Amino acid sequence: MTRFSAWNVIKNGLSNQKGWDRQWQDCEPKDQYDVVIVGGGIHGLATAYYLAKNHGIKNIAVVEKGWLGGGNAGRNTTIVRSNYFQPGNRQFYEHSLKLWENLSHELNYNVMFSQRGHVSLLHSPSAIDTAARRYNTMRLTGSDAEIWGLKKLKQKIPHLNYNVNARFPIMGAAVQKRAGTARHDAVVWGFARAADQRGVNIIQNCEVIGIKRDKGKIIGLETSRGFINCKKVGFSAAGNTTLLWNMAGLGELPIESHKLQAFVTEPLKPLLDHVVVFGVGGAHFYISQSDKGGLVFGGDLDSYKSYAQRGNLPIVQDVAECATSILPCLGRVRLLRHWSGTCDMSMDGSHFICKTPLKNLYLNAGWNYGGFKAGPSAGWYFADLIANDRPDGVIANHDLKRFERGINIDERGAGPDPKLHG
Repeated sequence: MTRFSAWNVIKNGLSNQKGWDRQWQDCEPKDQYDVVIVGGGIHGLATAYYLAKNHGIKNIAVVEKGWLGGGNAGRNTTIVRSNYFQPGNRQFYEHSLKLWENLSHELNYNVMFSQRGHVSLLHSPSAIDTAARRYNTMRLTGSDAEIWGLKKLKQKIPHLNYNVNARFPIMGAAVQKRAGTARHDAVVWGFARAADQRGVNIIQNCEVIGIKRDKGKIIGLETSRGFINCKKVGFSAAGNTTLLWNMAGLGELPIESHKLQAFVTEPLKPLLDHVVVFGVGGAHFYISQSDKGGLVFGGDLDSYKSYAQRGNLPIVQDVAECATSILPCLGRVRLLRHWSGTCDMSMDGSHFICKTPLKNLYLNAGWNYGGFKAGPSAGWYFADLIANDRPDGVIANHDLKRFERGINIDERGAGPDPKLHG
């Protein structure tokens, strides 16, 4: 495989771009694998990559029912941050951000990670106090965090709605400068290319339609492209995990599948050089500007359960109201398109990376809003779990039995209701 470098870019530019190899192979499934990862999104591909890189496992397959990045991986707003507070989450997301910071170099592929900063607007003295507690914890645990007053915020982002009589008056902001955005499809392609380079078989258009069990473990997967024998299986299928779980005869999972919509406007000249977020009074909104100029934004998920990947007008109205309340200059900007991803919402808003009741089945699920930013770290820790058959200490409490032990890793403090953890 041709390695990307300045010299290769110049050379191929002079030869009509004829010197590039395929970025990854479109493999036929083999009869047997040591590890099969079900799900060809960022998490599944990252897991396969780190299994090969960190643990030296060679006979690995990633099976994807559609095409790479056709699920949630390509249906998000690409925000990367580590401003988490709860034990386990704090270390996990900071590790992920550190991996993001070197990911383009590691994969030899530009994932377009832009550390433009994550700005959470604050609308009351109590909100400032709460943010200060969280951000002091971040600083004490090796991360970066700042609280901006109104004067500095106006200097950095002058076109927000600073009217004291605004619907959501702004009093300051909590800021993580190392946070930012990345290009979702570039991350998928980068991990796919790097995994393929290490011998991973990537099998697209290969849907799992049946799971064969024997004596408390999985012995093979029935797929739309034939039967695959496997020694270990990892589920990394986001909102479709419950379907696989039922297929394996394991009953109910403590997650619900909800649709989360995202939006992009027509391209504009540079307007917003940060990720801006706010949540107050039942509203929830986040926005950034892409390299192409479109404003990418979203809000709360739909409250009803769904596997749909399409939008609807009530959420259009909701996010449009949020956008214009905080950025009135967007009032006449045209919406280009919107879509939906299927989120696997856990009861406490935090993920599962854990063993399961079956000896050789491992679970990566329950990501709520955090799946994209968690991609590198999720792959890292999930690979470690599969290879060593035990969880790392960072993810020790991110298992299915944590609720039995009375452990809720609840960042938002919303209680055991998936719909409230946006």
